[in-house]
Amino acid sequence: MISKGKISRRTFVTSAVSVAALSSLPTRRVVAEVAAGQKPMPQPGAGLTDAPGWKDQGIENLAKSPHAKLRDIPVRAVTISGNFWAQRREINVNRSIPSMHDLLEANGRMNNFRRLVGKSEAAQSGPVFSDSDVYKWTEAVGFVLQSGDRPELRAMAEKFIDEVVAVQEPNGYLNTYYQDDRKPLRMQPQTQTTGHELYNLGHMLQGAIAYYRATGDRKLLDAGIRFVNDFLLPNYGPAPKQPIVSGHPEIEMGLIELYRITGDQRQLELAGYILQGDKRIELPERRTIYMFSGTPFTARTKLEGHAVRAMYACCGATDYYMETGDPAYWKTLNTLWDDMTATKMYVTGGVGSRSDGEAFGDAYELPNFRAYGESCAAIGNMMWNWRMLAATGDAKFTDVMERALYNGINSGMSLDGVLYCYRNPLAFDPSTGDKIRNPWYDVTCCPPNLERTFGSLPGYFYSTSGDGIYAHLYDNSELNWHLEDGTGLKVTQKTNYPWDGAVEITVSPAKVSDFAFYLRIPGWTDTAHVSVNKKVLAGAKPGEYFPIRRRWSAGDVIQLSLEVVPQIIEANPRVADDSGRVAIQRGPLIYCLEEIDQPNGVSLSDIAVDPGRRPGEQFQTEFKNELGGMLVLHHTGALYERGAQKSLYARFGGESLKTRKIPLTFIPYYAWANRQATSMQVWNLLLQA
Repeated sequence: MISKGKISRRTFVTSAVSVAALSSLPTRRVVAEVAAGQKPMPQPGAGLTDAPGWKDQGIENLAKSPHAKLRDIPVRAVTISGNFWAQRREINVNRSIPSMHDLLEANGRMNNFRRLVGKSEAAQSGPVFSDSDVYKWTEAVGFVLQSGDRPELRAMAEKFIDEVVAVQEPNGYLNTYYQDDRKPLRMQPQTQTTGHELYNLGHMLQGAIAYYRATGDRKLLDAGIRFVNDFLLPNYGPAPKQPIVSGHPEIEMGLIELYRITGDQRQLELAGYILQGDKRIELPERRTIYMFSGTPFTARTKLEGHAVRAMYACCGATDYYMETGDPAYWKTLNTLWDDMTATKMYVTGGVGSRSDGEAFGDAYELPNFRAYGESCAAIGNMMWNWRMLAATGDAKFTDVMERALYNGINSGMSLDGVLYCYRNPLAFDPSTGDKIRNPWYDVTCCPPNLERTFGSLPGYFYSTSGDGIYAHLYDNSELNWHLEDGTGLKVTQKTNYPWDGAVEITVSPAKVSDFAFYLRIPGWTDTAHVSVNKKVLAGAKPGEYFPIRRRWSAGDVIQLSLEVVPQIIEANPRVADDSGRVAIQRGPLIYCLEEIDQPNGVSLSDIAVDPGRRPGEQFQTEFKNELGGMLVLHHTGALYERGAQKSLYARFGGESLKTRKIPLTFIPYYAWANRQATSMQVWNLLLQA
């Protein structure tokens, strides 16, 4: 979100300042509860498609997308209970989202709106894109409410929405940064490249749509439609209209999702025009690289520039492909995906290695201590792969989604739900003075982004297709939905995933039915065993969906058994930081060492992993209740006994370094930095024979 490539947006407000600001807030007032399931009052506005209705739309509404192979199921159709993600989501609802509401208030985000209608005397505060913080928070609430009514959260959101729409101008424009003394700068070409006007609008649309799908309330959605239909479409686009550039891709996703519920072709066409760039706005190449916009998307051959912008542009382009089937887009998307997964993605699913410009680096430029790995970029990676999965049904995209979700995304929020990582390095030394988790950043894009991701998580578990249903993710859960032919379907999962690989899935169609159940076999496993009603089925392959085609009856049981053992991961030799080092993975989880768990006085830089001849047997597992409950790995590694070398450089004497055995304890990467400040590393020296 920064406007200049060399200025970091990770300027944060310290915990003490935030807490002090919070202490000055009046007690929060909660408006009257809204009864669960109550139908909204009729509201005027543009017509919306009614197939499916608002309650039945998923994270994306792909019901009529001609080039989507899979269709989303609504968030409300899946209930996650117990085990791994249920605990995370409950903390998100009870602590993260309410505390972020208070921090938005304490740091002036809502006063930016109130000052425009005479309800606050505070000056505009926060960066140029501060309105988007409110919209992403509203989207998080919308996804939470799709899983069930939470009257207090709904009341908070409705108050925010009322205050947002109150400042909308008669012409449809709504952006607090450019609605006062900065009005002359509005939508000027230079403002579009740095001012985040369209970025804010994109998040407004996504927040409004999520809230509409939860409640049927169109207030914010209608404001977004007015902004698009009354202000944007009549004035910006191909000549003779004024030129347009996204600056920070996001509007593309918002416009296309709006098109999916309005059917207004102009919204899709404008998204396509923005994706191709407007030649009338002349920009230096370095700027279009950084923005990942302003030139034809289909001319891109590699991922570069600002990582979040690049991921959001790829999301919008995939959405555009699913509506148009343009082969040039599909070719480009696959080229970029190959570039990312083969040369530019961390083992955690994080992307964006450079702090300078929050950018992708060159191929194989994946430093550990200096890794940026912004939480928003990992979320963007998951969002993009979700769309690529919808277009193809290919499990390679689900593997990347899962890698990012369990590691690079999950690490972004503390286990107590009130501290956040903006960046997610793969090695850390607290002696630098860096405080990796904070309650608030003045650029607070990541916290509500994490909150909306956890809120929407049930919608990622399944998809439907013309011939059946796809199971993407595993956790204790229950699906209550239907096949695309209308047949009711209940699917129940019982599992201790990701700690072990046994998953029992009970399939109960409303009537005896023929369809395919596509069971995902994760790419991280070496073997998988599948049976239905205790009859063994052959042919399941890691990294693919295993189609089980049969006549299903209520109570049929699928048993999935995945081999879950510690694995030693090595990087491509061109990744300089990881030369001679290995990482530990077990199931979908990447593990790390924190110095606090190792013997006293041991430096992580002197530790080596000894995989032996059978690496999986060199680790013992232990489930601990601390840090929310987790499975840790114990390993007898080696400690290099280095002499005290005072000079920076010394002559090599030729002697082999002595080692001694040492007990090591590995924890899941997502759980690091949840105790005292301590060193951490993912990639550890490999003991040389």
